[in-house]
Amino acid sequence: MPDQKKIVGIKPAEKKEEDKKSDLSKVPKPTGWRLVVLPYKGVGKTKGGVLLTDKAVEEQQVASVCALVLEVGPDAYADKDKFPHGPWCKKGDWVIIARYAGSRIKIEGGELRILNDDEILGTVSSPEDILGVYT
Repeated sequence: MPDQKKIVGIKPAEKKEEDKKSDLSKVPKPTGWRLVVLPYKGVGKTKGGVLLTDKAVEEQQVASVCALVLEVGPDAYADKDKFPHGPWCKKGDWVIIARYAGSRIKIEGGELRILNDDEILGTVSSPEDILGVYT
């Protein structure tokens, strides 16, 4: 029987990359001055290998209040009077947001949030950087 990978012509690693791109195309496109972010979901295991409960992971997520910027609206940070030093963040940045900021969209495994451009409180290089300081 011929190899199915050869028939399709796609290697498994390539297919996974295609799946990621198609999943990102499903993210809502923000309008105006809005951003779409994906809140950080805490890790389910400690460095020592101890599995954490769902409650502990949720508390870790709430404590960090970090999110990954997935999309930025066309008018975000365009007001030079309001943002004289330019954009506070861009697509792919980790940001800090208020606990209840934005509108929530439930997705499988969590939620997305749609925020206004001025609701970003700060940026970080990685959510683990903040958690490492306090854990």
